[in-house]
Amino acid sequence: MVIQYKCPSCGADMTFDAKSGTLLCESCGNTLPVENYPVPDFEEFTEETTTSTFESESAKQYYCNNCGAVLITDGDTSATTCSFCGAPMILADRLTGELAPAKIIPFEITKEQAQEAFQKWCKKGRLTPKGFMNAERIKNITGIYVPFWLYDLNGQGEVKANCTKVYRREDSNYIYTDTHHYEVYRKVDLNYLKIPADASAKMNDEMMDKLEPFHYDNLKEFKVPYLAGYIAEKYNYTDKDLLPRVKQRVEEYVNDYIKSLINGYDTITYRHNWIDVKQRNAYYTLIPVWMICYDYKDSEHTFAMNGQTGKVVGKPPISKKKVCGWFFGVSSIVFLILELLLIIGGAL
Repeated sequence: MVIQYKCPSCGADMTFDAKSGTLLCESCGNTLPVENYPVPDFEEFTEETTTSTFESESAKQYYCNNCGAVLITDGDTSATTCSFCGAPMILADRLTGELAPAKIIPFEITKEQAQEAFQKWCKKGRLTPKGFMNAERIKNITGIYVPFWLYDLNGQGEVKANCTKVYRREDSNYIYTDTHHYEVYRKVDLNYLKIPADASAKMNDEMMDKLEPFHYDNLKEFKVPYLAGYIAEKYNYTDKDLLPRVKQRVEEYVNDYIKSLINGYDTITYRHNWIDVKQRNAYYTLIPVWMICYDYKDSEHTFAMNGQTGKVVGKPPISKKKVCGWFFGVSSIVFLILELLLIIGGAL
């Protein structure tokens, strides 16, 4: 079944507006609160209301409620737009059962704001080519709800270490050194909430990690209208699949923290280090991301923007001329400093 939201005033399509946080009719300007819409009864979406059964790895055929066009999507898409009339389409049967998100962070940055923020970001690149920094070559900018798992974990750890403090004193004849030895023990019990891990096989993990932090004060219970007008993907990896990666990350947090509690010593030798991380909860959550495709000199560059904070992640091209100029400038400064030191040394 395809869900589309119609304006009760004029009958036009409504989409989620990041600026107002409501469903917006671009035709007449009417807005409706997302909270007014009840959760659909997905159990009603049987074979009679869908064109075929859901298969996670296969394409599927849907019909647009506006123009009747046939839309074929891959097995990961749960929200998209009609390629013929542009109407927002939410594929309800891909939001049921285990595929139903628990939470969502709605878009807070509009497409226009995202483009403006990207242009400003491009102009900050000191080593990017001059032609790239005008940011007029945006090929495509797409709002996507990327599937994430948010983990609540408990991390426990303990360390034992042999430490020393060295005290020095001297008189007119000798320097005396006193070394005090200590056995140090530290134990911690820490809770980490909402540790994110992207669950999409299509997204680059490193790029998604760099989009952090997310502000969870605007984390909402999932409601279907938030997807209207955007693309949404279902998860490819379960919370169990991603747990080892998240546990390793939290283990590093615990290790760094517990070792920071041992300070003020001249030497530290660890002889016991134990860390244990356990999962408490995992929430299937949709996170807003603007994906930006940018053409420059016959090559395409992809950037990601946090749809909540505006943080941009990506690798712009580097200007060889600017790099050479920067290197020459730094080398000149170093040469002048060395020359001054030689002059001063000669004068002394």
